[in-house]
Amino acid sequence: MDAAARARRLADRIKQVVAEMLERRIKDPRLGFVTVTDARITADLSAATVYYTVFGSEEERAATAAALESAKGLIRSEVGRRTGLRHTPTIAFVHDPLPASARHLDDLFAIARARDAEIAKQAEGAQFAGDADPYRVPKEAEEDRGNGEEDGEEDTASGRAGDR
Repeated sequence: MDAAARARRLADRIKQVVAEMLERRIKDPRLGFVTVTDARITADLSAATVYYTVFGSEEERAATAAALESAKGLIRSEVGRRTGLRHTPTIAFVHDPLPASARHLDDLFAIARARDAEIAKQAEGAQFAGDADPYRVPKEAEEDRGNGEEDGEEDTASGRAGDR
């Protein structure tokens, strides 16, 4: 069995156990609306990091962090009991900044869309500064092409028919 696969499965199990504990058994009033987003464990299975988010203000996040820190022993003993490991990993709770980063990116995308719409609105009645087709062939070149052979005539220099 691959050690990395075992660590991933164990991290997923720890995530489930912690989420269930926070939902059903931990009754701390400081605990806010917590979502367990991820769990990671070291390769030697000695330390687990549980990532969480809290819906609410900065004060509610601080209160939730304190509640999780005080319930860490109970959660660790339950993780050890449910996973069946000989040595239960230590657990550290870390606030996950990913939702805040995603929200910030969404705000930046909204600003970019608004600016794009503004530029498109300004460009509606605009005309080209020069010619509409900057790659247009000059009239002299068109005339030179027309003075030669007609399509289907044989070019005597190259011996090919309808080359142009």
